[in-house]
Amino acid sequence: MQVTIDKNSGYCFGVEFAIKMAEDEMETSEKLYCLGDIVHNDMEVRRLSNKGLVVIDREELQELRDCKVLIRAHGEPPETYKTAIENNIELIDASCPVVLKLQHRVKTAFDRMERENGQIVIYGKKGHAEVIGLTGQTLEKAIVVMEDSDLDKIDFQKPVTLFSQTTKSTKGFYELSHKIQERIKNSNSEFEEVPFNANDSICRQVSNREPQLQRFSQENDVILFVSGKKSSNGKALYQVCLGQNPRSYFIENETELDPEWFKSNDKVGVCGATSTPMWLMEQVKSHLEMMSENALPI
Repeated sequence: MQVTIDKNSGYCFGVEFAIKMAEDEMETSEKLYCLGDIVHNDMEVRRLSNKGLVVIDREELQELRDCKVLIRAHGEPPETYKTAIENNIELIDASCPVVLKLQHRVKTAFDRMERENGQIVIYGKKGHAEVIGLTGQTLEKAIVVMEDSDLDKIDFQKPVTLFSQTTKSTKGFYELSHKIQERIKNSNSEFEEVPFNANDSICRQVSNREPQLQRFSQENDVILFVSGKKSSNGKALYQVCLGQNPRSYFIENETELDPEWFKSNDKVGVCGATSTPMWLMEQVKSHLEMMSENALPI
């Protein structure tokens, strides 16, 4: 059996940067709080928790005083910064630069849409940490859409500016953009032109992984996709693998490996989401190789 780890898988720059900041800070701080899971991977959250990182939610943030709090790569709404000032909290800001730039673009577009009686629409998952940060730039007026049924929230007779959560599918974004254009066209006479501005704000570090994973999935007999079950990016990228290789399996760690999935001469590919640490994929690879060496029925 040949086992290969996809060299393009693993942390994106933003997540890697946030974890490095957390580890550096914990070397000198007695306690460091983190607003939400630093990454959507329970194994990594547990590892950092053992080093002293304490995960809190927004309600707990309101009660904290005179301490340090890490802002993870997903970014935060303006309200979080306001709370920090009021409570004398030092923020260790590990917001991804790509997300920060998008927040600024959304805020600028929102100010313009307010003047033009228009709407900000965000293609993303309602309640996702990044989306909360983005809607915060719009006084919570942005319309979050993901399914076709969500389109009914939009007034197609008013200007629309569309953005995307950075980790969403490029294909999904352009399909949604086309549907909004069609609904605008069908809701207005041919003499009326309602402004529509679609901004592809998907991170290319994420979107470029789709074609890379398609090739990787075709090159191997079996695909082991390693990801936390809470990762929306992981769910999307796993579907890319499954679309190319029906022998693709979604696992959180090596304990979920099933000998029935494998044959002795299989080429097995191990890959993961932007929130999957390399050490975890290496752990899965080592465990599978040990299973093979011990002549288990694989």
